Amino acid sequence: MDRSSNISVFILLGLSQNKNTEVLCFVFFLFCYIAIWMGNVLIMVSITCTQLIDQPMYFFLNYLSLSDLCYTSTVTPKLMTDLLAERKIISYNNCMIQLFTTHLFGGIEIFILTGMAYDRYVAICKPLHYSIIMSRYRCNMIIIACCTGGFVHSASQLLLTVSLPFCGPNEIDHYFCDVYPLLKLACSNTRIIGLLVIANSGLIALVTFVVLMLSYFFILYTIRAYSVESRRKALSTCSSHLTVVVLFFAPALFIYIRPPTTFPEDKVFALFYTIIAPMFNPLIYTLRNKEMKNALQKVWGHQVFLKGR
Repeated sequence: MDRSSNISVFILLGLSQNKNTEVLCFVFFLFCYIAIWMGNVLIMVSITCTQLIDQPMYFFLNYLSLSDLCYTSTVTPKLMTDLLAERKIISYNNCMIQLFTTHLFGGIEIFILTGMAYDRYVAICKPLHYSIIMSRYRCNMIIIACCTGGFVHSASQLLLTVSLPFCGPNEIDHYFCDVYPLLKLACSNTRIIGLLVIANSGLIALVTFVVLMLSYFFILYTIRAYSVESRRKALSTCSSHLTVVVLFFAPALFIYIRPPTTFPEDKVFALFYTIIAPMFNPLIYTLRNKEMKNALQKVWGHQVFLKGR
């Protein structure tokens, strides 16, 4: 990559400088990463191997699980490797690749969550037209739009970052390469680029979060006229999605909606949307969803039965 920079590698300061703490963190994040893979693969296989894949809600959930796996894999393996390493280094090119892929899959996840909220809105507020509005063609177009939006977002973040000159300190006070920590290291005035980053990351997160909240406001307003049983069912399907939205968006908004500066707490908040949310998503969607429980039992119970023969 062409750049006006004297730096070829960055040093990641990571989560802690205490070796015992790093070993404990390694064990914890290893467990989290295994749980993320097991949970999300279980969901993907259970959906694609049953008729749930024909339902828009589970069609989107399948892609959400895939984006979770891709998103956390851009950060977690490197984090675990660094926890056991003497020096936590990353090359300039690999740093830019990590920045691009993290924002790519993070952006895709945000837009998929928005698509899932739209699906719930149509299902509850326009039930008679649901099958027409949420056709397979429309669902495919929404996924393509999510991927395109994620790519445009991450590409703009990358272009803003590679234009920065790095010629001084090379220590990134984080456990992965992100825009705000890199802005601190640039040896030029980053005020304009900082505002562009806020307009890109911050406004995307804020606008999509507002859209999500508005969709649930309309849903709650609509179900007032429903029977108690219908309200309970509608709230049950929506509450899982709303829990995931809050778990992902709350820390992301804390980091990206403010002026371009960093705090020690950023690393802890970043753990929520890079590791914790992808780990809990499968639990949230299966424990509170009868159809997912039945699909899991049908697919994996059948596999156990075959092995036992």
